[in-house]
Amino acid sequence: MMNFSEVFKQSNQLCKVSPDGKYLATCVQYRLVVRDMSTLQILQLYTCLDQISHMEWSSDSLLILCAMYKRGIVQVWSLEQPDWHCKIDEGSIGLLSSRWSPDGRHILNTTEFHLRVTVWSLCTKAVSYIKYPKACQKGIDFSRDGCYMALAERRDCKDYVSVFVCDDWHLLRHFETETQDLAGLEWSPNGCVLAVWDSCLEYKVLMYSLDGRLLSTYSAYEWSLGVKSVTWSPSSQFLAIGSYDEKVRILNHITWKKITQFEHPATINNTKAVVYKEVERRPAVGSDDLSLHNISIGTTLFNTQSKYEISPPPVQMYVTKPDADRANPKIGVAALSFSSDSRYLATKNDNMASAVWVWDMQKMTLEAVLEQSSAVRCFQWDPRRPRLALCTGNSKLYLWSPAGCVSVQVPTEGGFQVHSLTWHCSGDSLILLSKEQLCLCYMDTEQEEK
Repeated sequence: MMNFSEVFKQSNQLCKVSPDGKYLATCVQYRLVVRDMSTLQILQLYTCLDQISHMEWSSDSLLILCAMYKRGIVQVWSLEQPDWHCKIDEGSIGLLSSRWSPDGRHILNTTEFHLRVTVWSLCTKAVSYIKYPKACQKGIDFSRDGCYMALAERRDCKDYVSVFVCDDWHLLRHFETETQDLAGLEWSPNGCVLAVWDSCLEYKVLMYSLDGRLLSTYSAYEWSLGVKSVTWSPSSQFLAIGSYDEKVRILNHITWKKITQFEHPATINNTKAVVYKEVERRPAVGSDDLSLHNISIGTTLFNTQSKYEISPPPVQMYVTKPDADRANPKIGVAALSFSSDSRYLATKNDNMASAVWVWDMQKMTLEAVLEQSSAVRCFQWDPRRPRLALCTGNSKLYLWSPAGCVSVQVPTEGGFQVHSLTWHCSGDSLILLSKEQLCLCYMDTEQEEK
């Protein structure tokens, strides 16, 4: 069973639950609205100087950062002291991105053209500058415990990584990486290893220790587009690498060798995996139903109902042919996500945009495929249990768990197109976002677990 809240306004998909799970912050143009998560009552209303382009909670859920990139300004608001506020103006150097440090008392601003990262302290008002940050897909990452920051740098046509200690921002290690054109870096959840990967032109993933030693290099093939996505399992035991050849390779944390690879074939012959196919049908409308009363209610009468049917193998997948002459062709595995217990891995192959694949990491086999009737916009695991939520831009929410699949209509007036979704940290509710609105979906989790 599920319950849905009323609908609220939001803009730019800016809607975030505080890390402690108690508050919901949303942006509506230049206003920041903070609600109580349990009652959805408005607790605070703040007015920024311009339309908000980015919003983020501090780790202790006490402060909220709002960045206005066009104006080069960041404003910080306090939940405990609504009258206190802070404004950071980067001036003519401009602002590309802004984020909290893990302690929630420093703000890191990346300036236009990646000229530098400015670290502002809210406590001492001190400012530090870090030069040469690299313009790439994922150039900054903090270790899970908040102690270290790894920063990708580019100077003299070479790639480097600097590791800083977050409490006073001193440089711990600085080393050159064996990359042609570093595209991203990510700490393992246990903070022992830094994975660094090259741009798609060269298939290369490198493992570095905290002190900058190269532990291992992995390359699956040469002379073809390479790495498209990289993610660690929460247990730090696996590193999953999605690539342009439509495969996911799993490296283990002991030898850093490949233990298996998952393929996304156009025809699924696997007899063990369950293929769920979304089937849509429009309800038959009798002439009696078309009274004025029904028409005035809105479009609910003509809503498409959908359910899943299980397709027996072999199953032919819907594949789109990418344009090979365009940059970033829509092919290969760009989205990878592990369940919180590291038991399952969900993947999406870009040239099969309407399918999500779920792999069992204990058996190292394909568990399920969800074939939707339109392209999957977003999928995310419940942070507490192995349950996957996804949306396709229509008025439905889809859920998979080892027990099966469901599709649920979002019951709002005038139709609510779900563009993206995020779980509450308790796993008991989901925040659903349409283009300009949001709605909460409450799970009856206790009922389910009985």
